[in-house]
Amino acid sequence: MNRVGTPEISALDLFVSVVELGSLGRAAERHHISQPAVSMKMTQLETQIGFRLLERSRGGTRLTRQGERALPLVRKLLESSEMMMAEMAAIKAEQHSHLRVAASLTIAEFLIGEWMGTLTAELPGLSMTLEVANSAEVLSLVRRGAVDLGFREGVALSVSDLNIEKVGSDRLLLVVKPGHKWSRRKAPVTPEELAQTEIIAREPGSGTREVLEGAMMPYGGIHTRRELGSPAAVLQAARSGYAPAVISELTAASSISSGTLVEVPVDRLDLRRHFQVIWLAGRPVSELARRLVELARRSPFDSGQ
Repeated sequence: MNRVGTPEISALDLFVSVVELGSLGRAAERHHISQPAVSMKMTQLETQIGFRLLERSRGGTRLTRQGERALPLVRKLLESSEMMMAEMAAIKAEQHSHLRVAASLTIAEFLIGEWMGTLTAELPGLSMTLEVANSAEVLSLVRRGAVDLGFREGVALSVSDLNIEKVGSDRLLLVVKPGHKWSRRKAPVTPEELAQTEIIAREPGSGTREVLEGAMMPYGGIHTRRELGSPAAVLQAARSGYAPAVISELTAASSISSGTLVEVPVDRLDLRRHFQVIWLAGRPVSELARRLVELARRSPFDSGQ
């Protein structure tokens, strides 16, 4: 709806056509409307702006003195309107050819590359931006509108301003270096023992830390003096033998398989992590984003169930 006193662009465009073609009838043909409709539109426009633009006679239609002054202003406005619509079209086209994604570290390292590779193979002209952050930062990026989609891991989350969907899961493992006193242990480590043991942990804000702290809260929380900002850093520290570490199954799998780390069973702790895709509630999702979500849903990795 136009603001009071602001002429419609369509009426101004019709006015220019009348001037260029010299008659209401030919302007009506150009715009595929009737001549009486053109006449009515011009009368409404003149009433709205408060002066006459056109003089009508049997010989045709010509500009009034006020109309001559108004014509270049109208043309300038129409040119600006065309430029604006061209920019809007470019923004729309970019939305359909460029996708901005944020992913927490484990998903970024082990999962999203395959999803994005499949999508770019389907759409060779697609460009994508991936921002890697911890789970809390991914939420912030989505809320600020800095990305179209976010992928995070952590506890099941439900908030009113975000659409959140589970697309997979894994679990956290307690691991030690071979030779550690727990490496040959038969009985699982209890939560009470773990609470009294210094461990290597991810930083606050990560999905790993979120799940671990939630699971350990009834037992007094965790004891750590080494908080590291990436799965790779936790993995390296665990291999050094400094202390036991809690790390994702995805990150630890190859080290356990090669024998450089040993998984230690843990009793009575739910260390499952949910992989979630998130986007702003109430905001339409592009077809590109929908397709990436679909690929994530099909991911075979869901070992935490």
